[in-house]
Amino acid sequence: MRILLVGAGLSGAVIGRELAEAGHDCRIIDARPHIAGNCHTERDADTGVMMHVYGPHIFHTDDEGVWDYVNRFARFMPFQNRVKTTAQGRVYSLPVNLLTINQFFGTTLRPEEARAFIESKADTTITDPQSFEDQALRFVGPELYEAFFKGYTEKQWGCSPTELPASILKRLPVRFNYDDNYFFHRFQGMPQDGYTAMVAAILDHPRIKVELGTEYSPEMASDADHVFWSGPLDGYFDYRLGRLGYRTLDFERFNHDGDHQAAR
Repeated sequence: MRILLVGAGLSGAVIGRELAEAGHDCRIIDARPHIAGNCHTERDADTGVMMHVYGPHIFHTDDEGVWDYVNRFARFMPFQNRVKTTAQGRVYSLPVNLLTINQFFGTTLRPEEARAFIESKADTTITDPQSFEDQALRFVGPELYEAFFKGYTEKQWGCSPTELPASILKRLPVRFNYDDNYFFHRFQGMPQDGYTAMVAAILDHPRIKVELGTEYSPEMASDADHVFWSGPLDGYFDYRLGRLGYRTLDFERFNHDGDHQAAR
């Protein structure tokens, strides 16, 4: 079969590799001038620092088969994401954990005591939370919501928490222990030589042809037996139904000599 894959990111690369190893010819196109999609990495020419061009990506999974697969194509270095934030002029660990709770409220609660304490702060009058804000107030109460959830959510999504579904709160866990590892998966790390090198290794197969700087057009489908699309969903329909709202980030770049740490 002749397969057309739109997008040379991690999804397109893995699908293409699996199909190529199964004996299919794969043409992979990408509108960007590079592979690896939003995981694209490159070394800064001035500093030699490996940059995650579209923001940091930490590979984490509980699936041993997935972990073994990516380790076929790259050497992974151990990495755990430990996040700090500022609230009311002090620095706290995220996600909210037992240390965060005790620091914020000036307490020395044990896990079971902290659970009961946070439940006492929750707004139990909210029985059917519809928005992120409703769910947060029911889950942790107004103090923790205002300090750690509201501003973070507005920054990440670019809209009020009242406009977001309650289900999004599942992305922001609360822990009643001192674990400040942002992810709880067994396998976590980053490829030593960056994601672009890893994706290049995945794409390195004689049945895979990669074309960069190539926009998809519907007539391309006539030359293929099957098309895999890994681009924006609204883009597949040429935005005929409008554009979906996606999260976005603004990046600031600066150079600093030595070890630079800051809480913002």
